[in-house]
Amino acid sequence: MRKIRRGGTYLRVADPAWEDPLSADYARVRGGRWNPPGSFGVVYLNATVSVARAQVREQLLPRGIQPEDLEVDQGPILVHTTVTTTEYVDGVTGAGLSALDLPQTYPVDEHGAGIPHERCQPIGQRAWDGGENGIACRSAAGSAPAGSEELAFFARRSLHADAVEDFAEWYW
Repeated sequence: MRKIRRGGTYLRVADPAWEDPLSADYARVRGGRWNPPGSFGVVYLNATVSVARAQVREQLLPRGIQPEDLEVDQGPILVHTTVTTTEYVDGVTGAGLSALDLPQTYPVDEHGAGIPHERCQPIGQRAWDGGENGIACRSAAGSAPAGSEELAFFARRSLHADAVEDFAEWYW
């Protein structure tokens, strides 16, 4: 696995009812793109507000809801956290994707279909087992701007909230 340095401020889209919006417990139980259900904890983070907005649209799409349909106090909060600058598995560059046996077109395949979580989860498991800090990757949110990034932060250490913004403050 190739490495890439990442760090600084990252953003977490969270339900305002969550007791700890930076907890990795939800992904540990349910799984996510880079971790199988019942495995290890991951906090999925966004590199920019535009990626966070795309994540919200992605989450609402299957329910037929648009962001403007949400009550201001019911929309997701945005949690700012500082991630230590260090090396993460490279799921961003062409060389990094090749080393992970993912197509250069990731997060979609050569036909434009989304790469399923089931293909990424074994990669995440290998990275976890190898002691990696997480995986920096291209955003899989369909409406994210080209070149957008996310960070699958492996919960080997905890994150702390630097700031929290209500939906009306950050989304619009």
